[in-house]
Amino acid sequence: MTARLIYGLVLWGGTLALALLALLALPTPIRLGTMVMVVAVIAVAGRSVKRRVRRRQQSLPLSGFAALPAPGYRRPVILVCGVVPPGLFDERAVGQAALRVTRQGCYVRVAEVQRLPDMVASLLTLRPDWGRQLSVMLIVDPQQHSDQAVLAGQLRALYHQLILARRRALSLPLVLISYLQTQCSESVWFSWETAGPAPNVRLNGEVLSVEAWQEQAGNGADRARRLQTIVQLRSLVSWLNLAVVSHLTMPGRHRIDLPVSWAITLVPAMGDSHAGSLWERWLIDRTGVLAGGGRAPDNVTPVPFPDPVLALLPRHGGDTARRRAGIIALWMFTAAAVVALINSAWQNTRLMREVSDDLSRYASVYSLSDRNPPQLALLEDALAALREDARRLDDHYRHGEPLSMALGLYRAERLRAPVWEAITGYSPPTPEPVAEPSRPVRLDSLSLFHSGRADFKPDAARVLIDALVNIKVRAGWLIVITGHTDATGNPVRNLALSRARAEAVRDWMQRMGGIPDSCFAVQGLGASQPVASNETLQGRAANRRVDIRLVREEGACELLFSAPDRQPVAPLATTQP
Repeated sequence: MTARLIYGLVLWGGTLALALLALLALPTPIRLGTMVMVVAVIAVAGRSVKRRVRRRQQSLPLSGFAALPAPGYRRPVILVCGVVPPGLFDERAVGQAALRVTRQGCYVRVAEVQRLPDMVASLLTLRPDWGRQLSVMLIVDPQQHSDQAVLAGQLRALYHQLILARRRALSLPLVLISYLQTQCSESVWFSWETAGPAPNVRLNGEVLSVEAWQEQAGNGADRARRLQTIVQLRSLVSWLNLAVVSHLTMPGRHRIDLPVSWAITLVPAMGDSHAGSLWERWLIDRTGVLAGGGRAPDNVTPVPFPDPVLALLPRHGGDTARRRAGIIALWMFTAAAVVALINSAWQNTRLMREVSDDLSRYASVYSLSDRNPPQLALLEDALAALREDARRLDDHYRHGEPLSMALGLYRAERLRAPVWEAITGYSPPTPEPVAEPSRPVRLDSLSLFHSGRADFKPDAARVLIDALVNIKVRAGWLIVITGHTDATGNPVRNLALSRARAEAVRDWMQRMGGIPDSCFAVQGLGASQPVASNETLQGRAANRRVDIRLVREEGACELLFSAPDRQPVAPLATTQP
């Protein structure tokens, strides 16, 4: 995948992250701070990707691939490993990778199997879309190996390097190719698909069975030569299974698949076979016959490329780097969409639960019959919460729901009408009428007391009951009793007498109504507040009086009304002249 595609995916992921932050219900400082962090991560990731690609390009041998096909090339690209017969590649190009392009595919020579992962990385750096076009071809010439330990080591090295290379490419199919030196001059390929039991014969674009190919022989000599070829092929396949394939199918966590195809072709004797090769020794041990390749010709004919076998390779030309990047981008969008849907569902559920709880709380408090001050405070709080809910729901109705609750999951509209019904149906409690301070009840001292004394006359009780009938005792109100005298006599004695008469009236009210001291305030003013002139007999009679009035005072009479078994005191009867 190119640096441009990788950086595009980074930008796409950052854009999705910013969109999610805009949807999530976060405090504004946290949202802005996180957005700044995302932008910084995108910038750092972009620079890191560019530096990594640049270092990778500098470390890989990319200069030797100037003759590669165009990036749009969609035929198989085969990395050729093993003992390559002479003439298969042009070895004269200095500084360039050995490369051949035929009508069916592109062949790239891997001189050393240890360079296979680097070759794969170089090709994918130059041609990112070739990830599924790459395959590995192992050429095994049975007459070129004379040491079984050396061959096993080479195969194990290929096995290990193939595992490393597959970490870079999506898949690297393995094809096993062998050239059998015979006197037969036919250009024919024998292929075993997925290690099948019987080979297919590929001749001039046709695919035949071994029996059909043998029946096409023109005369007896050709039949005999083809029969001998079939026997040699079967022997060679047995040897390949034993000496080659067994080292490519080792058990383990990184076990690679069997070769997708084995292919063997017939070539004239090339003259470079090793005497006493593994193949010859194995054939002599099994059959007692030495495989004769004939005398080597003076001019070596280039061996053919296995183009007829390339049709067996898996075709993945459509899985380009752009497509892979598109798939990754689609998965990123899907993950972001799932997160956005979950967030929207959670936000809508939270809003529905809050409004429903406020409605339930208001209904439970409103249904209480006893509206004491604490319950009225709870009712006001519940009503204030409903008004805030109504404001939010109206705002959503007029301007649209917030992004965090959108995506088709908004359900709070159905609660707007019940909320407004509860608010408009609220009727505030009627305040209990507050008794205003009444005009003082004025008692004539001569009707209650003996002259110059503070004890009641015998008929004073009837006068008090008739006069104090409108006096009601209630919490928060103080009963103020004030005694007055005329201006005759000693002022000090008059002051004491006025207070003593006020205390006498208080004591009588306590005995009659069981009213505590906290409900009373007693004072004697003597002759300091006359209501008439002291120069006349009638004026002095009016000034000799006891005034009773109710005055609001916080905390008065609280003990009387806080007792659970007490009821408000009934009106007290008093007299008035």
